[in-house]
Amino acid sequence: MSDAAISTPASCDPVTLEIVRGAIRAAQAEMEALIERTAMSAFIREKKDFYTALFDADGVMAVCSNNPIFGDITGPVFRDFPPGEMRDGDLYWYSDCYGSRGAVSHSNDQVFLAPVFLHGRRVAFVMGWAHFADIGGMRPGSISPDATDIFQEGIIVPPTRLVAAGEVNAAALNIFFRNSRFPGSARGDTRAMMAAVTLGVARMREVAERFGPLILADALRQLLDRTRELVRARLRDTFAVGTHRFTDRIDGDGHGSGTLRLRFALTRTEDDRFILDATETDDQSPGPVNFLMNPDVPGMALGLFFLGGDPNQVMNAGAPRALDEVLLRDGSLLQPRFPAPLGMRGLTMMRMLAAMNGLISVAGGEAPAAHAAYVVMLLRGVINGKTFLMSDGIGVGYGARPFADGNDAVYFVAQENYPVEFLESEYPIRLREYALNRDSGGPGRWRGGCGIVREYEVMAEQAVLAIRIDGVENPPWGADGGRSGGPGRVLVNPGTAAERVLRPLSDGNRVVRGEILRIETGGGGGRGHPYDRPAELVLRDVLGGMVSEGAALRDYGVVIRDGAVDEAATAVRRGDRPEAQAFHRGSYSNVLD
Repeated sequence: MSDAAISTPASCDPVTLEIVRGAIRAAQAEMEALIERTAMSAFIREKKDFYTALFDADGVMAVCSNNPIFGDITGPVFRDFPPGEMRDGDLYWYSDCYGSRGAVSHSNDQVFLAPVFLHGRRVAFVMGWAHFADIGGMRPGSISPDATDIFQEGIIVPPTRLVAAGEVNAAALNIFFRNSRFPGSARGDTRAMMAAVTLGVARMREVAERFGPLILADALRQLLDRTRELVRARLRDTFAVGTHRFTDRIDGDGHGSGTLRLRFALTRTEDDRFILDATETDDQSPGPVNFLMNPDVPGMALGLFFLGGDPNQVMNAGAPRALDEVLLRDGSLLQPRFPAPLGMRGLTMMRMLAAMNGLISVAGGEAPAAHAAYVVMLLRGVINGKTFLMSDGIGVGYGARPFADGNDAVYFVAQENYPVEFLESEYPIRLREYALNRDSGGPGRWRGGCGIVREYEVMAEQAVLAIRIDGVENPPWGADGGRSGGPGRVLVNPGTAAERVLRPLSDGNRVVRGEILRIETGGGGGRGHPYDRPAELVLRDVLGGMVSEGAALRDYGVVIRDGAVDEAATAVRRGDRPEAQAFHRGSYSNVLD
């Protein structure tokens, strides 16, 4: 136990527990609002790529933002700065992926962590986390498909005491800012994160003052225990005794690797232990699609599925504690050796999340079909003598659920697509089209979500584009006879003699003023046989722009004439029912190799 351990038992009753939970969530919401309103870079301010979290006095995560995919945040700091030596007014900072065992999984993500004290007793920790736009490295934005080691992806910040009892380590910050091509933005984002954490410390101190350290400690313990027991109960309900396997694929790393496989096995033993084994995943890649997966991440992913959407529950370290063991293999795609590049690990992380859904599905659970991985583009250049960096993550389609269609146009889990007005006012582009990508959602009784079309006219004299898109060769799988989602693609000057299709993972693509850049993102997999989808829903999709009339006929067997369903012709067409598709068109039942 830490020096903050509570020696006298104290019980937080159910009513008080919910009040404490609400107070903590209110503190988080206030921190998040401060970050959103004061950060400088678009990725934080507009796209909202940031998180907050609250930890107990021993550094165990008790409450975090919606949809987190991170591991042991406090452990890397505690190894260099023992909690017993921390003081009121301290603030710690790091972005070291390998040093944190993947708690941070690419170097752009910066963690700011502070202890909370009440009358000299440590009662909690508060965290702010955000993606910084540029931290140095080989290319503006610090992320490039061309990277072959992590040093090319920007400055690495080991755990650092940024503020000691209120005194800021300005020298450390100046080194960090000097390594950014956009130091003003980095300064503003750092101030925003520090201010948010300071605010969180004040609010958590108020909570501890109001309820007392004993009640607060017991409330946080109960929240952890509740999450663990809920997730563990759902694991028991879903997974029979035995081993359940699932394999998912990414297209490659942009360096000639070819298809890379993520192989997972979840075993429930006779004595009711749950073991997640990822050791058969393919070897690490020369390119930056490696995902240094913290051992807590699979449990967090399962917790997101089992508890997601329930406003009465919280995500915390109880979810990974529901698994008894996580096995990873050193040198694999999910446990690469230093200094393998990690900058585009989001691609593999998204396939990992889909694979967790696949494990649940093969075990008989009702998880969604696979989703596409959000698309990343970086447009870099000079306009009016000023360097610009347009770093954008673009939404995709998510997989169909057992009770509903997949969601359209989702950028990851808690973030947002850039608004048109913001893009055109901040960057030298004109947006010619922003729409759903028709026919990208996987056909099924429940349709997969559609991706996005963004078509830009380049206004800069010249610029360089980096692109990350996956699922071109291995599109997101469908379930129960549903078909895979449609692939994405990136074109320059579409429909002209100068049209060219860009490689899905590539950098150094030059574009000049007047050229048209078209990005089409992929859709999610469908669920259930497409012929079981009611014809009126297919018609609605056609009228709504999600499905073309040709696809309605080809994939759903629905004949549409003059804006209405031809019921007689549809009955004839659907009478010749095709078999459910094999994996390359979507059936998860064959994804075992």
